[in-house]
Amino acid sequence: MITSRSHDAPQASSGHIPVMLEEVLGALHPRDGGVYVDGTFGAGGYTRAILDAAHCTVAAIDRDPEAYARAVGMAKDCKGRLIPLHGRFGDMKELLNAQNIAQVNGIVLDIGISSIQLSAAERGFSFQKDGPLDMRMSKEGPSAADIVNTASEKDIAHIIYTYGEERASRQIAKKIVAARAQAPIKTTLQLADIIHSVLPQKPQLRTDTATKTFQALRIHVNDEMGELERALDAAEGLLSPEGRLVVVTFHSLEDWRVKNFLKQRAGAMGNASRHLPARPDAPPPTFTVAESGGRKASPAETGINPRARSARLRYGIRTASPVWKAVSGEEGARHA
Repeated sequence: MITSRSHDAPQASSGHIPVMLEEVLGALHPRDGGVYVDGTFGAGGYTRAILDAAHCTVAAIDRDPEAYARAVGMAKDCKGRLIPLHGRFGDMKELLNAQNIAQVNGIVLDIGISSIQLSAAERGFSFQKDGPLDMRMSKEGPSAADIVNTASEKDIAHIIYTYGEERASRQIAKKIVAARAQAPIKTTLQLADIIHSVLPQKPQLRTDTATKTFQALRIHVNDEMGELERALDAAEGLLSPEGRLVVVTFHSLEDWRVKNFLKQRAGAMGNASRHLPARPDAPPPTFTVAESGGRKASPAETGINPRARSARLRYGIRTASPVWKAVSGEEGARHA
């Protein structure tokens, strides 16, 4: 277990509980003198814990201007050990290169939305309180309201089904298009009411029936799957040998991408059968994976932090092999 050591690392914002914190630190294994990336700074929980675990440096990335401002505030008390970076974690290579950082010893990503964003009604991520239908993490680009009021019925259904895995996606899309013909859909509760008209909420259901649609719109608005894939590719090039990539996901769409990336880069994919020998043209593995099934939060943690129930942690350790480069039209990859 990583123990707290440094006394110049500030506390993270109050009210936020970092998910699987002990497991993240154990997988990341911060060392003195190392350089680490917190690609999803949020409230700063992981950053604070990493700085507290070793005398190291953390580059903290967040596209949310409010989260970036928190990182800037935290950095004032870190004696140069915290580098706040405003941008997308999918662009971490460019962001780090601008700071003359070419390699790092570890990268941690907590994929999804923070409790701070969820609790702010004005950000429009949640239907628990009425607010503008926004959902933009960066506060830039098309909002969720823009999507539901301008996209075609077919496109809305596709978004809801693909990113929310909602079986009633077509019915919900039809209702959305019918409702916006009467008046623009501007608020979270307006949209939730439309969804509930298709999928009535029942007392025995633990999860609100609007959850999947809201999740789908948020993922689409912020291109979360694309960002994750770009971040995984960037991590392969940034991590030094023995460097750790640690990713915490919250639903199957994210976890599938992380699992397959690590499985592929560890050399466990690419053959028609697992019983066949490795392809002779396959590049050497760039990661080793110690735990194929990933980790889940402990019962003790899920008891006090419901957000942790769906969390799954996966991590890989970088080898010294060159990064892979995908070849167009072919399965697998070759040397860069």
